This record gives sequence, structure tokens and C-alpha cells, in this order.
Amino acid sequence: MNPVLTERADILVKFNEADPLGIVWHGHYVRYFEDGREAFGEKYGLRYLDIYKRGYSVPVVNVQCNYKRSLRYGDRVIVETTYINTPAAKIKFEYKLYNAATGELVADGSSVQVFLDIETSSLQLTIPAFFQEWKEQQGLLFPSNNVK
Repeated sequence: MNPVLTERADILVKFNEADPLGIVWHGHYVRYFEDGREAFGEKYGLRYLDIYKRGYSVPVVNVQCNYKRSLRYGDRVIVETTYINTPAAKIKFEYKLYNAATGELVADGSSVQVFLDIETSSLQLTIPAFFQEWKEQQGLLFPSNNVK
């Protein structure tokens, strides 16, 4: 059984993230996902700089966000980031954003990142060795042969 790797980050909604009515612009929700990935990487040793030092970049190739409720200037948002294990050469996360004061789910979504070799910009079709080692250190087993 695979462990569930999750990290929670508490973020203050800033003035410049809101419109004149004080409501957070929808694009910032995706930025909160990024904040969640950063917090996850810090906790689990999978920071972007760690990946870059291994010779790879990991661009986002897909992001999806379902909006449930609005955030407002001055709110605190809890970003829950969960790593989704896959046998493919990609990094997949799922997110849940909560209003810290009310506990209400304000958005959820997911992202997919792929590995590019820094020198050649070539897409990696197999899991880089360092990432396979990271997965083994985390106790992650491969799911069935259904690559998603």
C-alpha cells in the first residue's frame, strides 16, 4: 500500500490578489497551487532547485481548477497538496483550497508536470533515476499497469 504524501500551507490573501470589490481574481487560485507545490517540495525534498540540480526542469503541462467559493482580501487560505503516484515519467498533484476561518472548500484541482532534460530540452519518456530513488525513499510502490 502506498503512503499518502500531503502537505498543508497557510497563505494570507494579499491586497494585490483581489479586485476592487475585494474578491480574489480566479487566476490566483492556480498560483496558490504553485505555493502548495513549493511547500510540498520543501517538506519532501522535491524542490524545483533539487530537480534542476539533477539536470531537469518540470514544466506544468496541465492544470485544472474547480471553483467552489470566493476568497477575499484578508482571508487565509489553506492549500492541501497531495502527490498522486503514477508509473509514468511525470509528477501529478491534487489540491484542495480551504478558507482557514470557515473550513469551507473554496476550490480543488490538479496539475501534471513532465521532465525535460535541461541541456537538450527533450521530454523524458522514462522516469529519471533520481526521481525513482525519491519514490523508493518515500515508500511509493507502482500502481497497476494502467498509466494515466
